[in-house]
Amino acid sequence: MDKAQLRKRLRNDLMNMSPEARAQKSQRACLNLVSFSLFQEASTIMIFLSLEYEIDTAKAIEQAWAQGKTVAVPRISSAHNRTMECVGIKSFQEEFSVNSFGLRHPVSQAIVPMEEIDLVVAPGLGFDLQGNRLGQGGGYYDRFLCAPQLSATRCGFAFEEQIITGIPTHDHDQAMEFLVTDKQSVRVVSQA
Repeated sequence: MDKAQLRKRLRNDLMNMSPEARAQKSQRACLNLVSFSLFQEASTIMIFLSLEYEIDTAKAIEQAWAQGKTVAVPRISSAHNRTMECVGIKSFQEEFSVNSFGLRHPVSQAIVPMEEIDLVVAPGLGFDLQGNRLGQGGGYYDRFLCAPQLSATRCGFAFEEQIITGIPTHDHDQAMEFLVTDKQSVRVVSQA
């Protein structure tokens, strides 16, 4: 199965999950994430604002704030160059804009330098146990994660159903070092 077919299948699976199951699984996954030693030790965390059908990160973000951590979320900085930057947020009451894909972006100009980020919690449609990630197809995270000034630990965050065997990869794809789901927190087995 190629990437496009796999994306379609995984996206459909996510959209067909009941809101109740999504809420329960998200709560368990957030508990696993905030209990993870890498989360506990991090001062600055970059984490995504969930799309409607994705794992909900809100509880993990609230816990990070409660622990005095700096929370940064991605914002597309150039759709033409397909780049993104990190913007600090201190509350869900801040002003957000929504793009054509349904992604929420903070309006704030509080850029968090990449070198300050300790942990990147990345979304994906699918992951495998070698750390390979299947994103939405825009390459934003791959370009972000290969920046030389970023030394943060990379953690994929998803539902257990999104962990599959054999994500197809290309040379530019950036792998995760850890995966956290509603059922597990694991260091991945790199193919390198």
